Amino acid sequence: MASFRDLRPMLYRAVSPFLQDSHADVREAAVVAALILAEHPALAEHRDHLAVHARAILHTSSDDPNRRVAWKALEAWGHDVTDPEPFLEEPWDWRSYSGGRGDLEPPF
Repeated sequence: MASFRDLRPMLYRAVSPFLQDSHADVREAAVVAALILAEHPALAEHRDHLAVHARAILHTSSDDPNRRVAWKALEAWGHDVTDPEPFLEEPWDWRSYSGGRGDLEPPF
């Protein structure tokens, strides 16, 4: 896990050119990835710039998971987030289905 965390600055450099992409879906995916990657201390200097993108996601995106990532990043970085959380997380449904199998068991 530590090795993956150490890759975050390199991954951020790969994602950052897409923050201005002309395709909204590509741009939003890049922003969400960058917000997660920017938790690395070496990327803290990018957080204020990314906060602008995070606010855009909060105001324009219809994708609740992406809006939640943006909201959580702003909150974690000390930015004012006066709106309520974009949505409440639903608990996983771990009930048993047909034949007594659980969700994580293969169907064979």
